[in-house]
Amino acid sequence: MVKIGFIKLGNLGMSQVIDLVQDEIAAREGISIRSYGTGPKMGKDEAADTAELKDWGADFYIMISPNSSAPGPKAARELYKDVPCIVVSDGPTKKDDRQALEDAGFGYIIMTVDPLIGAKTEFLDPVEMASFNSDAMKVLSTCGVVRLIQEELDKVTAQVDAGKSGADLELPHILAKPEKCIERAGFNNPYAKAKGLAALHMASKVAEINFPACFMMKELEQVTLTTATGHEMMRAAAQMAIDAREIEKANDSVFRQPHSKKGVQLQKTNLYEKPAEV
Repeated sequence: MVKIGFIKLGNLGMSQVIDLVQDEIAAREGISIRSYGTGPKMGKDEAADTAELKDWGADFYIMISPNSSAPGPKAARELYKDVPCIVVSDGPTKKDDRQALEDAGFGYIIMTVDPLIGAKTEFLDPVEMASFNSDAMKVLSTCGVVRLIQEELDKVTAQVDAGKSGADLELPHILAKPEKCIERAGFNNPYAKAKGLAALHMASKVAEINFPACFMMKELEQVTLTTATGHEMMRAAAQMAIDAREIEKANDSVFRQPHSKKGVQLQKTNLYEKPAEV
Protein backbone atom coordinates (compact mmCIF):
# COMPACT_ATOMS: atom_id res chain seq x y z
CA MET A 1 0.00 0.00 0.00
CA VAL A 2 1.48 3.34 -1.10
CA LYS A 3 0.61 6.11 1.36
CA ILE A 4 0.52 9.63 -0.07
CA GLY A 5 0.04 12.73 2.07
CA PHE A 6 -1.11 16.14 0.83
CA ILE A 7 -0.50 19.36 2.76
CA LYS A 8 -2.63 22.27 1.56
CA LEU A 9 -1.51 25.66 2.88
CA GLY A 10 -3.75 28.41 1.59
CA ASN A 11 -5.20 27.94 -1.87
CA LEU A 12 -4.09 27.74 -5.48
CA GLY A 13 -6.28 26.83 -8.42
CA MET A 14 -4.68 23.40 -8.46
CA SER A 15 -5.35 22.91 -4.74
CA GLN A 16 -8.94 21.99 -5.57
CA VAL A 17 -8.09 18.64 -7.18
CA ILE A 18 -4.45 17.81 -6.53
CA ASP A 19 -5.30 15.06 -4.04
CA LEU A 20 -7.81 13.51 -6.46
CA VAL A 21 -5.76 13.13 -9.64
CA GLN A 22 -4.25 9.75 -8.77
CA ASP A 23 -7.61 8.13 -8.07
CA GLU A 24 -10.19 10.02 -10.10
CA ILE A 25 -13.06 7.53 -9.65
CA ALA A 26 -12.04 6.27 -6.19
CA ALA A 27 -11.48 2.74 -7.47
CA ARG A 28 -7.70 2.47 -7.54
CA GLU A 29 -6.20 -0.26 -5.39
CA GLY A 30 -2.88 -0.11 -3.61
CA ILE A 31 -2.83 3.54 -2.60
CA SER A 32 -4.09 5.44 0.42
CA ILE A 33 -4.41 9.22 0.43
CA ARG A 34 -4.78 11.70 3.27
CA SER A 35 -4.97 15.49 3.07
CA TYR A 36 -4.36 18.15 5.70
CA GLY A 37 -5.72 21.55 4.73
CA THR A 38 -5.39 24.85 6.54
CA GLY A 39 -8.14 26.58 4.60
CA PRO A 40 -7.32 30.03 3.20
CA LYS A 41 -4.58 30.85 5.72
CA MET A 42 -0.93 29.82 5.35
CA GLY A 43 0.95 31.38 8.27
CA LYS A 44 3.47 29.85 10.64
CA ASP A 45 0.79 28.69 13.08
CA GLU A 46 -1.02 26.80 10.32
CA ALA A 47 2.28 25.36 9.15
CA ALA A 48 3.00 24.00 12.62
CA ASP A 49 -0.38 22.27 12.71
CA THR A 50 0.45 20.25 9.58
CA ALA A 51 2.84 18.13 11.64
CA GLU A 52 -0.20 15.98 12.48
CA LEU A 53 -0.14 14.52 8.98
CA LYS A 54 3.50 13.50 9.33
CA ASP A 55 2.48 11.15 12.13
CA TRP A 56 0.53 9.16 9.52
CA GLY A 57 3.82 8.06 7.98
CA ALA A 58 3.22 8.57 4.26
CA ASP A 59 5.72 7.25 1.72
CA PHE A 60 5.89 10.74 0.24
CA TYR A 61 4.19 14.10 0.67
CA ILE A 62 2.98 16.87 -1.63
CA MET A 63 2.92 20.37 -0.16
CA ILE A 64 0.87 22.86 -2.18
CA SER A 65 0.61 26.57 -1.44
CA PRO A 66 0.87 29.97 -3.06
CA ASN A 67 4.36 31.49 -2.89
CA SER A 68 6.40 28.72 -1.33
CA SER A 69 8.98 31.33 -0.26
CA ALA A 70 6.52 32.86 2.22
CA PRO A 71 7.11 32.31 5.97
CA GLY A 72 4.34 29.72 6.43
CA PRO A 73 5.38 27.34 3.62
CA LYS A 74 9.03 27.73 4.64
CA ALA A 75 8.14 26.75 8.22
CA ALA A 76 6.15 23.76 6.96
CA ARG A 77 9.10 22.55 4.88
CA GLU A 78 11.24 22.52 8.00
CA LEU A 79 8.86 19.90 9.40
CA TYR A 80 9.05 17.74 6.28
CA LYS A 81 12.69 18.15 5.24
CA ASP A 82 13.60 14.63 6.42
CA VAL A 83 10.94 12.83 4.35
CA PRO A 84 10.29 12.77 0.57
CA CYS A 85 8.28 15.90 -0.20
CA ILE A 86 7.29 17.63 -3.44
CA VAL A 87 6.57 21.36 -3.33
CA VAL A 88 3.80 22.49 -5.69
CA SER A 89 3.43 26.25 -5.96
CA ASP A 90 3.35 29.28 -8.25
CA GLY A 91 6.83 30.31 -7.09
CA PRO A 92 9.78 30.57 -6.78
CA THR A 93 10.51 30.87 -10.49
CA LYS A 94 14.16 31.98 -10.31
CA LYS A 95 16.69 29.26 -11.02
CA ASP A 96 18.77 29.84 -7.88
CA ASP A 97 15.72 29.63 -5.62
CA ARG A 98 14.55 26.44 -7.29
CA GLN A 99 18.06 24.99 -6.97
CA ALA A 100 17.95 25.76 -3.24
CA LEU A 101 14.79 23.66 -2.96
CA GLU A 102 16.45 20.80 -4.81
CA ASP A 103 19.63 21.06 -2.73
CA ALA A 104 17.48 20.81 0.42
CA GLY A 105 16.09 17.51 -0.87
CA PHE A 106 12.69 18.69 -2.06
CA GLY A 107 11.07 17.93 -5.36
CA TYR A 108 9.10 20.73 -6.94
CA ILE A 109 6.55 21.59 -9.61
CA ILE A 110 6.44 25.37 -9.97
CA MET A 111 3.36 26.41 -11.97
CA THR A 112 3.73 29.87 -13.48
CA VAL A 113 0.28 29.31 -15.00
CA ASP A 114 -1.64 29.04 -11.71
CA PRO A 115 -3.01 32.59 -11.49
CA LEU A 116 -3.00 34.99 -8.54
CA ILE A 117 -6.52 35.92 -7.49
CA GLY A 118 -7.52 39.57 -7.00
CA ALA A 119 -7.58 39.27 -3.23
CA LYS A 120 -8.77 42.72 -2.18
CA THR A 121 -11.82 43.35 -0.01
CA GLU A 122 -12.86 46.19 -2.30
CA PHE A 123 -13.40 43.63 -5.09
CA LEU A 124 -13.39 40.02 -3.91
CA ASP A 125 -16.33 38.33 -2.21
CA PRO A 126 -16.99 34.56 -1.84
CA VAL A 127 -18.90 34.37 -5.12
CA GLU A 128 -16.15 36.14 -7.08
CA MET A 129 -13.55 33.92 -5.41
CA ALA A 130 -15.39 30.74 -6.39
CA SER A 131 -15.99 31.98 -9.93
CA PHE A 132 -12.31 32.82 -10.41
CA ASN A 133 -11.18 29.43 -9.14
CA SER A 134 -13.60 27.62 -11.44
CA ASP A 135 -12.19 29.57 -14.40
CA ALA A 136 -8.63 28.77 -13.31
CA MET A 137 -9.48 25.09 -12.99
CA LYS A 138 -10.85 25.03 -16.53
CA VAL A 139 -7.47 26.18 -17.87
CA LEU A 140 -5.39 23.98 -15.57
CA SER A 141 -7.42 20.87 -16.43
CA THR A 142 -7.82 21.27 -20.18
CA CYS A 143 -4.41 22.71 -21.02
CA GLY A 144 -2.08 20.12 -19.50
CA VAL A 145 -1.35 21.08 -15.89
CA VAL A 146 -3.55 18.42 -14.31
CA ARG A 147 -2.10 15.74 -16.56
CA LEU A 148 1.47 16.88 -15.84
CA ILE A 149 0.86 16.52 -12.12
CA GLN A 150 -0.95 13.20 -12.59
CA GLU A 151 1.97 11.78 -14.55
CA GLU A 152 4.68 13.08 -12.22
CA LEU A 153 2.97 11.81 -9.08
CA ASP A 154 2.32 8.46 -10.76
CA LYS A 155 6.07 8.17 -11.43
CA VAL A 156 6.83 8.57 -7.73
CA THR A 157 4.06 6.16 -6.74
CA ALA A 158 5.48 3.59 -9.17
CA GLN A 159 8.89 3.91 -7.52
CA VAL A 160 7.39 3.15 -4.10
CA ASP A 161 5.57 0.18 -5.63
CA ALA A 162 8.93 -1.03 -6.93
CA GLY A 163 10.43 -0.96 -3.44
CA LYS A 164 12.17 2.42 -3.34
CA SER A 165 11.77 4.66 -0.32
CA GLY A 166 13.08 7.75 1.42
CA ALA A 167 16.02 9.52 -0.18
CA ASP A 168 16.17 6.91 -2.96
CA LEU A 169 12.98 8.27 -4.52
CA GLU A 170 13.53 10.41 -7.60
CA LEU A 171 11.34 13.49 -7.20
CA PRO A 172 10.31 15.86 -10.02
CA HIS A 173 12.03 19.21 -10.55
CA ILE A 174 9.84 21.04 -13.06
CA LEU A 175 9.26 24.68 -13.92
CA ALA A 176 5.80 24.36 -15.49
CA LYS A 177 5.67 27.23 -17.97
CA PRO A 178 2.96 27.35 -20.66
CA GLU A 179 5.09 25.67 -23.31
CA LYS A 180 5.87 22.71 -21.03
CA CYS A 181 2.29 22.32 -19.82
CA ILE A 182 0.73 22.32 -23.28
CA GLU A 183 2.85 19.33 -24.32
CA ARG A 184 1.12 17.28 -21.61
CA ALA A 185 -2.39 18.30 -22.73
CA GLY A 186 -2.69 15.69 -25.48
CA PHE A 187 -4.25 17.95 -28.11
CA ASN A 188 -4.46 16.37 -31.54
CA ASN A 189 -5.68 19.38 -33.51
CA PRO A 190 -3.04 22.13 -33.90
CA TYR A 191 -5.65 24.90 -33.63
CA ALA A 192 -6.91 23.39 -30.37
CA LYS A 193 -3.32 23.26 -29.12
CA ALA A 194 -2.78 26.89 -30.07
CA LYS A 195 -5.91 27.94 -28.19
CA GLY A 196 -4.80 25.92 -25.16
CA LEU A 197 -1.37 27.55 -25.20
CA ALA A 198 -2.99 30.97 -25.52
CA ALA A 199 -5.14 30.21 -22.46
CA LEU A 200 -2.05 29.26 -20.45
CA HIS A 201 -0.23 32.46 -21.41
CA MET A 202 -3.31 34.47 -20.46
CA ALA A 203 -3.47 32.73 -17.07
CA SER A 204 0.19 33.54 -16.50
CA LYS A 205 -0.49 37.19 -17.29
CA VAL A 206 -3.30 37.35 -14.72
CA ALA A 207 -0.76 37.13 -11.89
CA GLU A 208 1.21 40.04 -13.34
CA ILE A 209 -1.97 42.13 -13.42
CA ASN A 210 -3.26 41.21 -9.97
CA PHE A 211 0.05 41.39 -8.08
CA PRO A 212 0.32 45.19 -7.91
CA ALA A 213 -3.39 45.46 -7.12
CA CYS A 214 -2.98 43.06 -4.19
CA PHE A 215 0.25 44.41 -2.73
CA MET A 216 1.02 47.89 -4.05
CA MET A 217 -2.04 49.89 -5.10
CA LYS A 218 -4.06 51.90 -2.56
CA GLU A 219 -6.63 53.97 -4.44
CA LEU A 220 -10.10 52.40 -4.59
CA GLU A 221 -10.71 52.91 -8.29
CA GLN A 222 -7.22 51.71 -9.22
CA VAL A 223 -7.50 48.58 -7.08
CA THR A 224 -10.95 47.59 -8.25
CA LEU A 225 -10.33 48.29 -11.94
CA THR A 226 -7.09 46.31 -11.91
CA THR A 227 -8.45 43.28 -10.06
CA ALA A 228 -11.53 43.26 -12.27
CA THR A 229 -9.22 43.33 -15.29
CA GLY A 230 -7.31 40.32 -14.03
CA HIS A 231 -10.51 38.39 -13.43
CA GLU A 232 -11.88 39.28 -16.87
CA MET A 233 -8.69 37.95 -18.42
CA MET A 234 -9.04 34.74 -16.41
CA ARG A 235 -12.58 34.36 -17.66
CA ALA A 236 -11.41 34.84 -21.25
CA ALA A 237 -8.68 32.24 -20.72
CA ALA A 238 -11.26 29.76 -19.42
CA GLN A 239 -13.40 30.31 -22.52
CA MET A 240 -10.34 29.78 -24.72
CA ALA A 241 -9.69 26.47 -22.96
CA ILE A 242 -13.34 25.47 -23.47
CA ASP A 243 -13.07 26.33 -27.16
CA ALA A 244 -9.92 24.21 -27.50
CA ARG A 245 -11.61 21.16 -26.00
CA GLU A 246 -14.69 21.70 -28.17
CA ILE A 247 -12.48 21.43 -31.26
CA GLU A 248 -11.16 18.10 -30.00
CA LYS A 249 -14.69 16.90 -29.21
CA ALA A 250 -15.89 17.85 -32.69
CA ASN A 251 -13.11 15.68 -34.15
CA ASP A 252 -13.77 12.88 -31.64
CA SER A 253 -10.13 13.18 -30.61
CA VAL A 254 -10.25 14.07 -26.89
CA PHE A 255 -7.25 12.37 -25.27
CA ARG A 256 -8.12 10.59 -22.01
CA GLN A 257 -5.72 8.92 -19.59
CA PRO A 258 -7.62 7.18 -16.77
CA HIS A 259 -6.11 4.89 -14.15
CA SER A 260 -6.84 1.18 -14.07
CA LYS A 261 -7.70 -0.37 -10.70
CA LYS A 262 -4.06 -1.39 -10.44
CA GLY A 263 -2.92 2.19 -11.06
CA VAL A 264 -1.70 1.69 -14.63
CA GLN A 265 -2.23 4.67 -16.92
CA LEU A 266 -4.67 3.71 -19.66
CA GLN A 267 -5.33 5.73 -22.81
CA LYS A 268 -8.11 6.35 -25.29
CA THR A 269 -9.00 8.97 -27.89
CA ASN A 270 -12.32 8.08 -29.50
CA LEU A 271 -15.39 8.39 -27.28
CA TYR A 272 -16.60 4.85 -27.95
CA GLU A 273 -13.13 3.34 -27.53
CA LYS A 274 -12.23 1.24 -24.49
CA PRO A 275 -9.23 2.56 -22.49
CA ALA A 276 -6.19 0.36 -22.97
CA GLU A 277 -2.65 0.14 -21.66
CA VAL A 278 -0.07 1.54 -24.08
